[in-house]
Amino acid sequence: MKKFLAISLLLVGFFSNLQAEHIKGGEMSYRYLGPGPTVGTSIYQISLKLYIDCAASQPGQLDSDIPLTFFDKSNNAQSGASLVAPMVQEYFIQFDPNSNPCIGNPPTDVCYRVRIFSREVTLQNTVQGYVVAYQRCCRIDNIINLVSPSNSFGATYTCEIPGTGVYPDAFANTSPVFVANEVAAICANSAFTFSFAALQPDADDSIAYALCGAYRGATQTAPAPDDAARPPYNQLGYQAPYSGSFPLGGSANIDPLTGLISGVAPGTIGQYVITACAFEYRKGVLINIHRKDIHVAVSDCIPLKAFLKPDYAYCDDLLVAFRNESINPPGSVYIWSFGDNTKSDTTNDPQGRLSHQYADTGLYTVKLKVVLAGQCIDSTTTKARVYPGFYPGFISQGTCVLLPLQFSDTTKSRYGSPSKWRWNFGDQSTLADTSNSSTPSWKYSDVGLKTVELIVESSKGCVDTVISVIEVRDKPPINLPFKDTLICSIDTLQLRAIGNGAFSWAPNYNILNATSATPLVFPKQTTQYRVTLNENGCVNIDSIRVRVVDFVSLFAGADTTICTNDTIRLSPQSDGLHYTWSPNTRITDPDIKSPFVSPLTTTTYRVHATIGKCFRDDDITIRTVPYPASDAGPDTTICFEDTAYLHATIIGSSFTWSPVATLGNETTLNPFAFPRRSAIYTLSVFDDLGCPKPGISTVSITVRNKVLAFAGNDTSVVVGQPLRISGSGAEFFEWTPPNFLSNASAQNPIATLSENITYTMRAFTAEGCFALDTINIKVFKTSPEIFMPNAFRPGGRNGVLRPIPVGISKLDYFRVFNRWGQLVFQTATPGVGWDGTLGGKVQPSGTYAWMVQGTDFTGKVVTKSGTAILIR
Repeated sequence: MKKFLAISLLLVGFFSNLQAEHIKGGEMSYRYLGPGPTVGTSIYQISLKLYIDCAASQPGQLDSDIPLTFFDKSNNAQSGASLVAPMVQEYFIQFDPNSNPCIGNPPTDVCYRVRIFSREVTLQNTVQGYVVAYQRCCRIDNIINLVSPSNSFGATYTCEIPGTGVYPDAFANTSPVFVANEVAAICANSAFTFSFAALQPDADDSIAYALCGAYRGATQTAPAPDDAARPPYNQLGYQAPYSGSFPLGGSANIDPLTGLISGVAPGTIGQYVITACAFEYRKGVLINIHRKDIHVAVSDCIPLKAFLKPDYAYCDDLLVAFRNESINPPGSVYIWSFGDNTKSDTTNDPQGRLSHQYADTGLYTVKLKVVLAGQCIDSTTTKARVYPGFYPGFISQGTCVLLPLQFSDTTKSRYGSPSKWRWNFGDQSTLADTSNSSTPSWKYSDVGLKTVELIVESSKGCVDTVISVIEVRDKPPINLPFKDTLICSIDTLQLRAIGNGAFSWAPNYNILNATSATPLVFPKQTTQYRVTLNENGCVNIDSIRVRVVDFVSLFAGADTTICTNDTIRLSPQSDGLHYTWSPNTRITDPDIKSPFVSPLTTTTYRVHATIGKCFRDDDITIRTVPYPASDAGPDTTICFEDTAYLHATIIGSSFTWSPVATLGNETTLNPFAFPRRSAIYTLSVFDDLGCPKPGISTVSITVRNKVLAFAGNDTSVVVGQPLRISGSGAEFFEWTPPNFLSNASAQNPIATLSENITYTMRAFTAEGCFALDTINIKVFKTSPEIFMPNAFRPGGRNGVLRPIPVGISKLDYFRVFNRWGQLVFQTATPGVGWDGTLGGKVQPSGTYAWMVQGTDFTGKVVTKSGTAILIR
């Protein structure tokens, strides 16, 4: 059982090594060596150039030979057994960070371990030819442009040997071989080039290049199959926005003639799979597609690069802004020449940004030179088309889904004229909704909002885009300024409808111009007029209700009374359409139905209401009555827990106070207030003269905070020692008796004593609020001294061991030790002592040593030590 377990573990480790991610690219090629030993056969040298991660070191990752599987292209069936190709060469290639001083932060991890496998084979010449394949798993992990996890994908490397059916001598072909150096610094968000140029050994053949998808092959469970799977082969799963045709995104493309990839690298740092296909043509006939894929690293390096688009159109202003299209290392200097015979200009801006004012329009050749540290230089040129005054636009006609909508370009150009158009009509049902005409038409398949885009270019190269949202409807829109109105029976009314198409109105009752958009109607009774709009077969119907009356009904409202200076809204009952009020003083708007008025005296307002030629007048009287007079009395201030007496006066029939919780005699005009904190009392006065609102006044009672007098802690001094006593609690102070004090009215007087004394301090405010406190001062007729008790009992009368300083202005320290010399307590705060515990634990009875030191009022240091007994 143990032997079986060991064998299982060995097998698991072996297969783990086999599938460990290590593949970074490959290219399979062949060379025609000549006719074979028998008629109708050829000899080829088949080679595989395999790129492996430089860090790969597992035995299962470093194959010493590989199987080559051959397939008949006529039916993709395997042709014979796979043949083993041994490894014939191995070398490492790595990018040297010091090879290019013009790259900032150069990459240090661009490295490939290249292994070349090769063998000679003899094949029968056939009509369709052969596909040779090799499969291996797995690719490295975290490849940016592949679906994660990328190390679950293997690789298939192939070459195609054409048959006589493609071209008579195609079997004697030698495949192209990509010759470029694979190690390159490709920097994120920067311009770059990477060559996939191939060497074509057959002089009569030509090559066209394209980017294509890499093949997947083998699996994690079968990482190194003896026979490759039969074609065709599936592409790798690419992660959007990347694809086989755009492996580095949409900003990088390959030149089909040279095989040079150029553009701007993506911004995400990491590994990317790129596959190039070389299409080999012989006298115009495609005979072979040769492939190579490789993993390239996009790094956070910064290359020195002067990179501009081939040409630019500046169509807004003669003041033109330029910038380099690539990020360069810090310290780069940009030198611009503008092609208009003005001097060159220099900038240190990180992106080379600079503005230039051209004197005139024209086509200018602009040159950019980038210099780094005086030794790295790169330059490029571009064309600048400076023709300001380009204003794109378009209009559309029609909205009906049954008919094509007409579009017209309205672009204005000061220089040149619109010459190219590209329309996208926003029809989601088809991809054919485009046009290159200046006045196209398009018939939509459904209704809804459509986003129409026009890209227009002028003959001077100005290009701009304009976007507009139109609505396609199943019936044309009718816009009616009103849908319900009122007229008098003697009036004529003009109806109005807005829309595109032919109008007709019904019923044909008292109506003129019934087929126009603006007929005249004069009904004698309420009538619903329907309008029909026909836009080339698309029909819509709407209506307007015309209500008819013979007279205007009007009631201005009942007379009323308000308080002087108040505002009231007039609300007449009427079916009138227009109103005029008079007089027009102290009224918000005399021409609306319900204005606000604020008369100072009793006023009669007249209202004139009209419906067409019919009208009626009415009036309303607003009587004004003064507010009841209320005077709650003057504001006052009281002491804490004191009482204030209020003295109010009124002109009215009744009154109320609020709040009443802290009022006494609140039903009188002279109540007394006893608030605990500052309060405002409101006096509301009422009368029966017609003003429906009370007259209101307030009185504020400010309550001073409670005076907390503190004369200081009791203390002791020696004869002749000056003592500053400090009071607090209010703004003013008075000490009694005044004997031996420097100033009996000061907050902090100095006392010089020869005998014991008790002072009483009165702390008071400007309002007379006060409180009293006392301080006892004991006078020792000795020199300055620190007294200590010789025993103490925690919890008793002498429950704390503390020093008693006399004549001491500062306590330096007080320390207590047990009989083993352990410090159990210390302080420098006067009045604080030891309670017989250590760390919260009760200490045993016994003798404890103490030390104390202080400085007396003359500056002399007093030090004492001794023992005290802790009694339990």
